[in-house]
Amino acid sequence: MPAEDVALAGVAAAIVSAFPSTLVALASGGDPLEATLAAGSIVLPRETRPRRLAAVAVPLHLVLSVAWTAVVHRVLPRRGTVAAGAAAGLGIALVDLGVIGRHFPRIRALPLVPQLADHVVFGATAAWVLARRR
Repeated sequence: MPAEDVALAGVAAAIVSAFPSTLVALASGGDPLEATLAAGSIVLPRETRPRRLAAVAVPLHLVLSVAWTAVVHRVLPRRGTVAAGAAAGLGIALVDLGVIGRHFPRIRALPLVPQLADHVVFGATAAWVLARRR
């Protein structure tokens, strides 16, 4: 599969995967940008200015999304790819949130269920786009 297809699937998944936690934050009166700002804190752990955190979070999220999409592409079965992609999203969540994220206070502070939903949607979307590009 061409790298452009993996990149397209990764960008699409990065965009769509933000919906669950954003919708939960909006419905509960929370900050819909908190997950973005938390991602920015990975690169700038002492930064508190939202614009700077968001400025580094967006490219970081895109790069990580494309990288994870390349992994998803490698492990997906030929059939049942959306369900397998959703399961892969849960596996990615274990790494992102449970292994890496636990070292970053703003990531740890995020509500877990919406973050898990984001990751499931990410995996399912990446898998769906990859399947369509085959």
